[in-house]
Amino acid sequence: MFAPEGWPFIIGGAVFGVVAGFIWLPLASIGVLLALFSVWFFRNPDRTSPEGEGFIVSPADGKVVHIGDEPPGRYLDKPGKRVSIFMSPLDVHVNRAPVSGRVSLIKYNKGKFHAAMVDKASLLNEQNGVEIVTPEGRHVTYVQIAGVLARRIVSDVKEGDVVTRGRRVGMIRFGSRVDVYMPQNTRINVSVSDRVRAGETIIGAFR
Repeated sequence: MFAPEGWPFIIGGAVFGVVAGFIWLPLASIGVLLALFSVWFFRNPDRTSPEGEGFIVSPADGKVVHIGDEPPGRYLDKPGKRVSIFMSPLDVHVNRAPVSGRVSLIKYNKGKFHAAMVDKASLLNEQNGVEIVTPEGRHVTYVQIAGVLARRIVSDVKEGDVVTRGRRVGMIRFGSRVDVYMPQNTRINVSVSDRVRAGETIIGAFR
């Protein structure tokens, strides 16, 4: 399976390859390679979220680059915790809901395009924050953050939608970062430099 956002790139590469083949055969290989790369990049593998109550799963594939306490601010009304995950161009770029619940707020901030690995990207880069309220009333926000190469944030949800943990909620094209904001008393289950998988890796648990 692959994400539908990849169709323009796959079809474009294939058409370029066919047209180029009539002009100069070696040029057609560029289109073929573009189409094959697009199929690989926009892959959307099936994922099975862990069973059980109170778990928060990773919304992205990638590497944990930050874990820490977070003061009240753009995405928190009171002190909480933040886990940041860096998605390289080689990672699956489909994002998934970290918890089940209702989308209570979507907050888009137009910003810059600093390297997603650096922590200032959480404040300064273009980003799309989605707050989910669980049936128990807990608030968890995931934030899709654009980077140097990632200039296209895709969100598949809107305010009022009900999502289940592990469901596809969007993607970021060509490498970037996703931050997760959680309640202060959340037990964190990962460490910096850990590799995580969207929809499957448990990054935290409600106490």
